[in-house]
Amino acid sequence: MILKNPPVSRAIQDAFLGPLESGGRQATITRRLQQAIELGFLEDGTQLPSESDLAAQLSVSTVTLRIALADLRSMGLLETRRGRGGGNFVRRPKQRLQTQPVQHLKEFSLDDLRDLRDHSTVIGGGIAQLAAERVRGSTIDHLHGAALAVKTSATPPEAARADLWFHMEVAAATRSAKLTKAELEIQTTVAPLLWLPGAETQTQDTAASDHRELVDAIAALDGTAARQIAERHISTALNQLIQFRMELLDDDATDRKTERG
Repeated sequence: MILKNPPVSRAIQDAFLGPLESGGRQATITRRLQQAIELGFLEDGTQLPSESDLAAQLSVSTVTLRIALADLRSMGLLETRRGRGGGNFVRRPKQRLQTQPVQHLKEFSLDDLRDLRDHSTVIGGGIAQLAAERVRGSTIDHLHGAALAVKTSATPPEAARADLWFHMEVAAATRSAKLTKAELEIQTTVAPLLWLPGAETQTQDTAASDHRELVDAIAALDGTAARQIAERHISTALNQLIQFRMELLDDDATDRKTERG
């Protein structure tokens, strides 16, 4: 599988396309590939491996994989070409990237978002602390590069991708496959929501500054500081998202009142 721009670690590729561990396999495959496409980790036009090879990577049957691929085609995220040079190719409709997050956010209740904040903060803080304890010297420069990527992003989807990339690289520094996959599940939900236009959960400069501060703590092998920085960074952004969700609820209530009036 080719994942282009940013140059992600092998651990992140394995998290997206590694073997599935438990039930709900078809839905899980669909969700993983949908997220990889919509966040830009699979570029428009990228050819997926053959169905037999991809099924082997994911440790699922070709029948299960084909159902998931059919779902992606129905979403407009995959195109199948026949004949010589054919196969399954990624499509990234711009309109979907612009409109889907607002609709998705409205599916979350305030209790859902508070639970997501608590879960993300605890997992992210623990990952940061463990990364500081286990990081290797060759990883630090890579983390510094990932920390700055969000600052140069030109669009909200690019910022979401850069934000996810950074947090996944921190998780990969723990050298724990299970924690990297756990962070993937969190970030593929959280990152697009945090960069929703109008939500203003964080600026690119603020996010990049927090990321640099976290990398500095990891480089100093200071697990306690790394945990504190990560927890503050995650909880602050998600508290802003919760506030934005409350404003959407108020707007919906005003619209209903206007319609009745």
